[in-house]
Amino acid sequence: MTGKAAPPATDPGPGGPKKEPAPSSGKEPAPAPGAEEAPSPEHPPAAEQPPAPTDESSPAPTAEETPTPAEGPPAPEPEPEKPKAEPPSSPLSLAVEDVSENSVKLTWKPPEQTGRAVLDGYVVEICKDGSTDWKAVNEEPFLSTRYTIKGLSPGEKIHVRVKAVTAHGASVPTTLEQPVLIQEILQLPKIRMPRHLRQTYFRHVGDAVNIMIPFLGKPQPEVTWTKNGQPLDTSRVNTRNSQKDTIFFIREAQRGDSGKYELAVRINGAEDKAVLDIQVIEPPGPPQNLKLVDVWAFNVALEWSPPADNGNSDIKGYLVQKSDKKSGKWFTVLDRCTRTSCTISDLIIGNSYSFRVFAENGCGMSEQAAVTGVAEIKKTKISYQVEKLPQHELMEPPKFTQPLTDRSTTRGYSTHLFCCVRGFPQPKIIWMKNQMEIREDPKYIAMIEQGICSLEIRKPGPFDGGVYTCKAVNPLGEASVNCRLDVKGGCCSCWAGVWHMVMLLAVVSAAC
Repeated sequence: MTGKAAPPATDPGPGGPKKEPAPSSGKEPAPAPGAEEAPSPEHPPAAEQPPAPTDESSPAPTAEETPTPAEGPPAPEPEPEKPKAEPPSSPLSLAVEDVSENSVKLTWKPPEQTGRAVLDGYVVEICKDGSTDWKAVNEEPFLSTRYTIKGLSPGEKIHVRVKAVTAHGASVPTTLEQPVLIQEILQLPKIRMPRHLRQTYFRHVGDAVNIMIPFLGKPQPEVTWTKNGQPLDTSRVNTRNSQKDTIFFIREAQRGDSGKYELAVRINGAEDKAVLDIQVIEPPGPPQNLKLVDVWAFNVALEWSPPADNGNSDIKGYLVQKSDKKSGKWFTVLDRCTRTSCTISDLIIGNSYSFRVFAENGCGMSEQAAVTGVAEIKKTKISYQVEKLPQHELMEPPKFTQPLTDRSTTRGYSTHLFCCVRGFPQPKIIWMKNQMEIREDPKYIAMIEQGICSLEIRKPGPFDGGVYTCKAVNPLGEASVNCRLDVKGGCCSCWAGVWHMVMLLAVVSAAC
């Protein structure tokens, strides 16, 4: 341990030969003073530790010589594997909202799924056109769905994509379809779709379609048309674009020209879209399977099926007409019948009728109609048999169901007395005053109708008061009712009574 160390090799310089280090004498160099430390009590000195086995002294045991592990407590069961965390889905609807000479403003929508983790935010990346080197423009994810990329150079083209980020990873990026040219947009693209084109635009087969749709945007925007996501068939559809509008033209529309036409106006990545829904229609075919279901009395029941061809438009209803064989003219019975069956009434018995049905859609009536056979409204013999009822004893003596009531009246005002009587045969009515029968006297008018007896006393005086009796007589008996009538005097009668008393007093005093 006290031997001297070999001198280090010296570098002779850039041109001189290098000296090889002196071979070791088999002894380790002595450590520097103070470098040797006392062995730790936890670890024995290296001299006391058994030497490590070498390859020559202890060869590796073979599979047959491998000792079996010692028996001990059973190993714990492995825990079930946890489901792998899934990254979020891609952001939606990435679009350019605005472009300036050194920035691009982007918008998008959140992803549909974020997995089991909460959305941490979004990362925006850009790549120059012609390169594959994508660089993130934001250091930390952010939660807003709007972002403005700043510090861009005018005139360069860049590709843009956005990723959604969670604790489980990043989503598949959503990339803009076209590169963005960095330059000032004086006016963003905007389609000014006419109001009548915002709904389904109907045209008839053979009509010309000539539609002009204006738009805005500076510099000159790029205009593209597609149908159901595919390029237009230029043999059927023609378009012409100008600086301010686009014209959509079809010379003779056919039903195959129906569909949704997409219009896109783009300026450097910023775009506006609109959909033109065109439906080319024609009159429908006639209804099918028209038949007479039933004929009874003066009624006929009809039934049919919808037409095989609706003319590319919904059936709004059916027109039902009838024709009398005598006149041969057709008359409308039902207009816009929404069902496929109906009942026609008020037919003339003894006549023969034919019926026909037209189908109607948004284009109009079908050119042909479904026609039924002849329906004969026959005369039917009606036999009526009188039901025999058992005979009952209908004879009945007179009986008053409503008696007379006492009345008071004023002198000079006609009054009536009423009562009700029942009996069979019909009883004879006799009116009496103070037990004296009232005979033909113009002052009294007696009547009977439906068992109601009435006696009119015309302008009664003081002497018309008294007891009145109504007597009913038939072969089975008789019955009577009474009432009292009081006649009150008016103002003249009062003064006459006073004058009568004065004269009577005068006569009595003269006699005395």
